[in-house]
Amino acid sequence: MPRRSPPPRSPARPQPQTESKINSRTLAVLGGVFIIGVGVGVTFSKTTTLNPDNVASTQFIDQAAPNPDVCVQFGASAIAVDTRIFVTFNPFSVFVSQPLMQPGCVIRANNVALLEQRKLITGEQLRSCRQRLHTFGYVGNLEGNPEISCVYQSSTDKNLFLKFSGLTSGSADTNNF
Repeated sequence: MPRRSPPPRSPARPQPQTESKINSRTLAVLGGVFIIGVGVGVTFSKTTTLNPDNVASTQFIDQAAPNPDVCVQFGASAIAVDTRIFVTFNPFSVFVSQPLMQPGCVIRANNVALLEQRKLITGEQLRSCRQRLHTFGYVGNLEGNPEISCVYQSSTDKNLFLKFSGLTSGSADTNNF
């Protein structure tokens, strides 16, 4: 029997190459741009100068507080805003003065005896303020002539910034003064 020749082979079809839209060169360029962007961002954040015209962090407020070591240990730094509101009745109108903003401190209720020990408030002022479940806030240096006020903490349920931002308040221990 004559030998059969094998059937003719069709030429091998080249496999279709799936070419990636992002080749290694493009990926390297994008990675380099990302790294440069992060570096520029870090540089800008480190060179940001904090001054009274640019309060960019709570650290600046903590450092500007009167007696910052005492304030951080026994209370919390704050911005005290002094303003006056004038209401006229004939004609009815409301006028507001330019606010005076200055660094201040709010002492936690369990630490207000510190002010009495330094003879900055009297026992009667302390009792009167505590009866109303309030605490004290002050502006000015404790060694000088600070302005001390009996202050109360407003409830966070009326803080619309927290409601709409999705932020949650911290632990009850740090929020209660």
